[in-house]
Amino acid sequence: MRSRRAELAATALLALTALLAAGCGDRGDRSLTPSPTAATAKAQARAAEAHPGLPGMPPLISGNDVYAADRPNNLSPVVRNMPSLVYVPNSESNTVSVIDPKTYKVLRTIPVGVQPQHVVPSWDLRTLWVNNDLGNSLTPIDPATGKVGKPVAVHDPYNLYFTPDGRYAVVMASLDRQLVFRDAHTMAVVKAVPVSCYGVNHADFSPDGRYFIVSCEFSGELLKVDTAAMKVVAQQKIPYAGAMPQDVKISPDGRTWYIADMVANGVWTMNGDTFSTPKLVPTGAGAHGLYVSRDSRTLYISNRGEGSVSLLDFATGKLTAKWRIDGGGSPDMGGVSADGKVLWLTGRYNAEVYALDTATGRTLAKIPVGSGPHGLAVYPQPGRYSLGHTGVFR
Repeated sequence: MRSRRAELAATALLALTALLAAGCGDRGDRSLTPSPTAATAKAQARAAEAHPGLPGMPPLISGNDVYAADRPNNLSPVVRNMPSLVYVPNSESNTVSVIDPKTYKVLRTIPVGVQPQHVVPSWDLRTLWVNNDLGNSLTPIDPATGKVGKPVAVHDPYNLYFTPDGRYAVVMASLDRQLVFRDAHTMAVVKAVPVSCYGVNHADFSPDGRYFIVSCEFSGELLKVDTAAMKVVAQQKIPYAGAMPQDVKISPDGRTWYIADMVANGVWTMNGDTFSTPKLVPTGAGAHGLYVSRDSRTLYISNRGEGSVSLLDFATGKLTAKWRIDGGGSPDMGGVSADGKVLWLTGRYNAEVYALDTATGRTLAKIPVGSGPHGLAVYPQPGRYSLGHTGVFR
């Protein structure tokens, strides 16, 4: 008799076959997940057996690295011909600045809704959603053509994520104190989940996609959410007076979770499976954004309060370097270039965007944009599908 893991692995492979046949996107595009080679299929089978995934989720490429699909310039056929640009939501100007990453020039400024917070790639990679938080809308941008679509009414969209199976968008309704599961394409409400904490804002998903962990900024708490059940299954207070958790990111091997904390001035580490008590790794004042290098070796941590970026080695859990932005700044949210050579971050309180050399930490450019730049998206990026935020790809 086959083991339960073997059965789940077989189910995952059948799901992959169905996805390849029908296309992963809602438009039936067969190119979203390229046909695997025999060696890749075997590797996916091993990964699927090690981490039986959420039904319908594309199998992991590697059981040891959830970011294995994000290697330099490993672009999906869906985005391969899209122009390489940086999209910057200016929360206080109600605009999105579009930057040419080669010239460091602003190419255009797009008017959007009130208080845009993040630019979020959709699960199928075809749309960039601008989260107009106080405008209660999402503005769609076609990254292939630059065309701006009609805003979609969505209440309190502070941030936006997508379940790994591509079925649902999860709106972080911070002021409403809800996690709102919506249809990933129409944005129709499927289920609104009330939460007892304050300021839900960032999240990441487990390797198998069966749960995700959410930070609650204003009450210093963490939530564990069952993806399929759409239900909060655990909750805890961070053990630090006045804690203010921000970005959430999982380690490549899926064993350690990192949560940036602006007040504790560092990143918390924890075991997501057991939802253990977090332990603090001090990094710098106002720790805020978390980004993974293209080789899955380094975590970039933006320290907004001191104008620096800390580097943490995933293998050892130790800090290895700290980069200072020339002339200071307020590094916030961003992403890594497709080739892995540049880290892009917004300067939240300086109305500028920073480009940093990932080999040396040197400040390559400080680009003036609108007021209050926040969750910028570098696009396109490597990966098969998006889990949302400013670009969490797998």
